This record gives sequence, structure tokens and C-alpha cells, in this order.
Amino acid sequence: MSDLPFDLDLFDLLVCPVARTPLKWTGGRLVSTDPVTRRAYRVDGDIPVMLVDDSTALGEADWSAAMAAPGPVGAGPAAVRARHP
Repeated sequence: MSDLPFDLDLFDLLVCPVARTPLKWTGGRLVSTDPVTRRAYRVDGDIPVMLVDDSTALGEADWSAAMAAPGPVGAGPAAVRARHP
């Protein structure tokens, strides 16, 4: 996970604002794991831009490729709590 340009705790807490599902870090962007909305969010420097109006809706093939590509998926609040007992 060392390739994340921002804090791991933040990554684990972020969710897609449309689907409320975890995000996957792949290809230099955050991609919703929701197969219906298939949103991709850019990261400017080290700041995730989680605005729906600034996101991109991926086609099924592009979303499937993003899900198959290497990259971590956010693990949620439990992962953050486990790191900070």
C-alpha cells in the first residue's frame, strides 16, 4: 500500500459518495467497487476529490479492468481501529 499518495487511514475510511461502497486504488485514481454506479474519482496531488460532479462514470469494460487490476481496496473503519488500539 506504499503507493497510496495519502494516509492509509483516510483511504480505509473513504467510500463512494454515490453507492457508499469501498474504493479501490488503481491506475492513479479511486474507483468505486459498486458494479452499478462504476464511478472513478481523481486524486490531485495527495488529496482525493470525492465530488460526484467531478467523477467519471466508467463503462462496464473499463470498470471490470479496474477491478481486475492490482491495487488495494479500502478496508473500512474496523481496519483503522485495529491499527490504533
